Amino acid sequence: MKFGQVETAQAEGAILAHSVMLEGGGRLRKGRVLQPDDIAALVAAGTAQVVVAQIEPGDVLEDAAAQALAQALVPDPVGCHLRLSEAFTGRVNLFAQGPGVAVLDVAALEALNRVHPMITLATVPQHQQMNDGGMVATIKIISYAVPQAALAEACAVARSAIRLAPPVIDEVRLIITTIPGGAGTKGQKAIADRVAAFGLTLVKVQVVAHTEPALRDALMAATQGLTLILTGSATSDIDDVAPAAVRLAGGRVTRFGMPVDPGNLLFLGDFAGGPVIGLPGCARSPALNGADWVLSRVLCGVPVGDDDIAAMGVGGLLKEIPTRPHPRAGRRPR
Repeated sequence: MKFGQVETAQAEGAILAHSVMLEGGGRLRKGRVLQPDDIAALVAAGTAQVVVAQIEPGDVLEDAAAQALAQALVPDPVGCHLRLSEAFTGRVNLFAQGPGVAVLDVAALEALNRVHPMITLATVPQHQQMNDGGMVATIKIISYAVPQAALAEACAVARSAIRLAPPVIDEVRLIITTIPGGAGTKGQKAIADRVAAFGLTLVKVQVVAHTEPALRDALMAATQGLTLILTGSATSDIDDVAPAAVRLAGGRVTRFGMPVDPGNLLFLGDFAGGPVIGLPGCARSPALNGADWVLSRVLCGVPVGDDDIAAMGVGGLLKEIPTRPHPRAGRRPR
């Protein structure tokens, strides 16, 4: 593509790069392919030169390029739970079809953005929780056209690199342990709302004493789906009441603690074939915390192991919350 200023009389068939005012208050908008009548109107307005983009052999126009790249990224929109917009001004948007978690081939998408500076893709973060209709990504061809060879390379390196993982768990239950003078069932609504964001409900809520036997018995009372545990006293060690009760019931604790604040005191495990998440106390608040990152992945069947949780530390929220009993900052130094 050639871009620059040309004599108006020589601009027929070129793409107008900047809007131009005409006599009588009319205007030719940028992006217009100049026709003979447009040239005549420009000449009549005294416009001797215009800035245009001239398409060369081997170029692909912006809308066609954006559409081709979108189809390469998401060859099966229904199977990937995504909706692709029609191309407009070199842009195609990718929207979530239902709630879920964005799953991105980050290396492939970064490679795409290195192919040609005029071929760009912007996405939400990896494993971002999405609502129905939320924008997962946007493709933008910056120039009016790009070389076919560059477009073909971009399509090849990023093929099938974006999808939405929908919920795969049907049932979620919550067990709350209580201590004298504790928070009681505070936080139940916040947790129910988190689950509802995925189109699910809490099928059962149990409130039991904060003891290993009581929690063990509650765990063994039902074995379907995902079990969430919210303890009346903070879980401070892998041998504390809640993790110990999971093991006492015959389950496993696969991870205790995470480098995300708020959310440090989370544990992850499984019991009778279903996942178990020990929620940190901050889950009582609707504010985003580390448990949200784990809960969304577990609900959507996205693996979350030691390496995944360890990687959450950089960019790990680090947000102060009003309900924190011991603010991180403490008193301001004098």
